[in-house]
Amino acid sequence: MKTNGQRLGFRRTAIALAVFAALGQAHAQESASPQSWVSIGGIAANGDSQDRARFGLYNGMREDRGYGLFDFGFRTGDAATGLWTTIEGRNLFLDTREVSLTARKLGDWKLSAGYSEISRASPYTINTGLQGAGTTTPAVTLLASPGTGSDLNLDTKRKAVSLAGSKWLGGDLQFEASLKSEDKEGARLFGRGFACSATWVAAGACAATATQAQWALLMTPEPIDSTINQAEAKLTLSSGGLLLTAGYYGNIYVNRHSSITPSSVPGSLLSPLNTARALDAGLRNTLALPLALPPDSQSHQFSLAGNYRFTPTTVANFKYAYTRATQDEDFGADGFFDGPPGRDGAEAKVVTKLAQFGITSRPVKKLTLTANIRQEDKDDQTPVDFYNVEGGPTTLFTNSPASKKRTTGKVEGSYLLPGDYRATLGLDLEKVDHGEFASTSAVAGLSGLKQKTKEQGYRVELRKSLSESLTGFIAYVYSKREGDSPWLKPTPGGLATGARGVIEANDDPSCVPPAAPALNNCIYNRTGIFPNVFEDRKRNKVRAMVSWTPADNLSLQFMAEDGKDEFTGPTTKGLSESGMSNYSLDASYKVSDDWSVSGYASRGDSTYNVAHSSAYMVKVKDTNTAVGATLKGKVSERLRVSADLSFANDKVKYPQELDQNASAANIAYLATYGGLPDVTYKVTRLTVKGDYDLSRQSSIRLLVGYEKSNFDEWTWQWNGNAFRFSDNTTVWAQENQSVGFAGVTWTYRW
Repeated sequence: MKTNGQRLGFRRTAIALAVFAALGQAHAQESASPQSWVSIGGIAANGDSQDRARFGLYNGMREDRGYGLFDFGFRTGDAATGLWTTIEGRNLFLDTREVSLTARKLGDWKLSAGYSEISRASPYTINTGLQGAGTTTPAVTLLASPGTGSDLNLDTKRKAVSLAGSKWLGGDLQFEASLKSEDKEGARLFGRGFACSATWVAAGACAATATQAQWALLMTPEPIDSTINQAEAKLTLSSGGLLLTAGYYGNIYVNRHSSITPSSVPGSLLSPLNTARALDAGLRNTLALPLALPPDSQSHQFSLAGNYRFTPTTVANFKYAYTRATQDEDFGADGFFDGPPGRDGAEAKVVTKLAQFGITSRPVKKLTLTANIRQEDKDDQTPVDFYNVEGGPTTLFTNSPASKKRTTGKVEGSYLLPGDYRATLGLDLEKVDHGEFASTSAVAGLSGLKQKTKEQGYRVELRKSLSESLTGFIAYVYSKREGDSPWLKPTPGGLATGARGVIEANDDPSCVPPAAPALNNCIYNRTGIFPNVFEDRKRNKVRAMVSWTPADNLSLQFMAEDGKDEFTGPTTKGLSESGMSNYSLDASYKVSDDWSVSGYASRGDSTYNVAHSSAYMVKVKDTNTAVGATLKGKVSERLRVSADLSFANDKVKYPQELDQNASAANIAYLATYGGLPDVTYKVTRLTVKGDYDLSRQSSIRLLVGYEKSNFDEWTWQWNGNAFRFSDNTTVWAQENQSVGFAGVTWTYRW
């Protein structure tokens, strides 16, 4: 659900930012000629911070009722010299302010500089007794009851400066370069937890009297103070039929906080039944350990890309890139002293080489051929060492090398058939080598792995122009992925250190080869855990589109897409099937020279069939429906109006079932509680905008709008109850939110 929530958050962000775009940024686009302008005004919104939690996610309009608006643009140009200068400022009174400067001489050079800010306010309401939230040493305090602490608002702010330029060095040579530095500060929702399981009791990490009921979950917000520096440079040569670009891209990430360590954890926290209980010393000490935050890292890429036109109908393209990414932060300097003996840092290094070549040709008038091959070789050169502990201090596992080599090839042909039909046939091949599996914690808990997989498929498309006003196409895609190497399984025993390797399933002394080549009995495990990236997969997808213009003032477009993936592995558990479908209709109608209306409607579904080893089966279904309409018109020569109405409804359902091997306890639990509830998000938004010209140089814009949203999500609130941490910290979000807003701006142009 976390992924789905982030997707919904992005959708809400786009809606909220559109408010400012509607008020201030259209003025500078009303004329193609150089024009200077200034715009000043304000916007107000009703409701409190809870009503505007989602609306104010990125636009900074959550806390206050009113905000000032100030934009400007100063432009000069000289056609004789070709020298143009532009200075612009956007949202200067808001947390989303931007300032940019551009100077250029047409056909010769261009320089630009910019500064921008963007903030993100957490949409959740937090009540806590935590002291030092947002620092690296927060102090946890047990509240007497939920809601008796202080409200905490978490937010992050980005500030970026950039510099870019380009220069024609000659008729065939151009140089481009850019630099950008972005600082990010603030804090975001984060936490830690631990349970004294029987394994940890046996290992001595928790007292012998501790049981699985000895657990705790604490909110410790992640402190953020980081910088991302980016640099890019390109040198492009154009000579005859050759276009060649040599490039560099660098990225350096610096995090000023290396870890977060609670300065204190109380000796008593809440039990699973929300009653105060003394903590086991081992659990308390574990909760107070430092927790690493993202370390500093950097990557540098050098590339050479281009294309060459052999003939007017034959063109080849190519690219080679070399990327070196490293992370060499010192463990001790960050406060971690229990790493592998003799190792000061991870010394992480990944080298990636990318090579691609393609060619497109039209040997005859009706036939177009395309071929492309691409290989990406990711070589993880990070030293393998014992970092991970499982089940006790003597059972150690190493980090997992992430080397992977992916090779893809494509051949496609398109031919114009009689009757103005165009048919396209494409063949695709992909091979993936996941590299050697070391004795690693990634193997622990898994039932099998594959080193190599291959995928083959084809695409068929038929496109037709039925008339000057009606066109359409239908396409079908099929692919099949299967193993290109035998299944591997963890060795049944362990080394003295507890490390394990992997062996081919048939090499296991307990393996009995199957009588028929159905499922390999040497690796088959009914409740086994097999990553679906290694399992066989069949993919089918159909896509169709029709575009119709029955009249000069009316156009319609319909799109439909449906697809399904089927996974097969040596188990009855895991992901067995996923599917998607999407249908959309877009329409526009020009009522007259002064009035037009447009609209859209869409519905999409995505499903996932998953079976858990505990006998639960769930078919997750995410359904999204969206409709919208826009009306634009000119009331008079001075007055222009527009109205936008939109509605979106996203629902995620979790229907659960049990297989024949379910335990009596699981059957009783599902019968009593009915499984997970649905998650729904609905938002309705209406915006009306009017522009009135006071004179040839000045105008006034009025904007009024209303947004209503409902987000029923059981993670943070359920039946009126907020999510509660072990110290009585609560996190929740108001389910129903609504906000009305109105703004006015005055613009002067010269």
